[in-house]
Parts: sequence; C-alpha cells; structure tokens
Amino acid sequence: MRHGEFKAPGGKLVVADIQVDDGEIAHAELSGDFFLEPPEALAAMRDALVGAPATSSIELLTERVSRAVPASAVMLGFSPGDVAEAVRRALA
Repeated sequence: MRHGEFKAPGGKLVVADIQVDDGEIAHAELSGDFFLEPPEALAAMRDALVGAPATSSIELLTERVSRAVPASAVMLGFSPGDVAEAVRRALA
C-alpha cells in the first residue's frame, strides 16, 4: 500500500491508501477528518479510482472522483480535487 495525505486549504485532512498492480490503481482506501453524506459516496469515490493509471494527473483523478459523487452529496471541508491530491501524493 502507498500512503498519501493532503490537508485541504482551510479544510480537513484527506488520507489515501492506494495499491497499484500492473500500473493501475487496484485498491483505494480514503479516510480523514472530513464530513461526507451520504456514506455511500465514499465507496463511490473509491470505486472511481480503481482502474485509473498510476500515472494519472490530478485533473484526471479529480474528474473521476467528481463524476462518482452524487449531485446530492454533501462534502464538508474537502473537495474531489483534495482527494485527487492525496491520491497523487500516494502514487508519487
């Protein structure tokens, strides 16, 4: 597992633990001191990261996470871009 952390400016800590197999994200765990509702949105974000190339840019990762988050989701203290930054740090 690779570990990355990102403290969102004025916000919360986002932690990403990433497993890479054959150059792609094979497993992703996300945690931190942020608030996310509904809880299922976290699983959707993790699932969206699986299959992404390990060389993915922050922009691509942000797009994947953004598409996975339901429009009705409430993300307090962090954003899809903050998740992407934590993942990118884990992959570096």
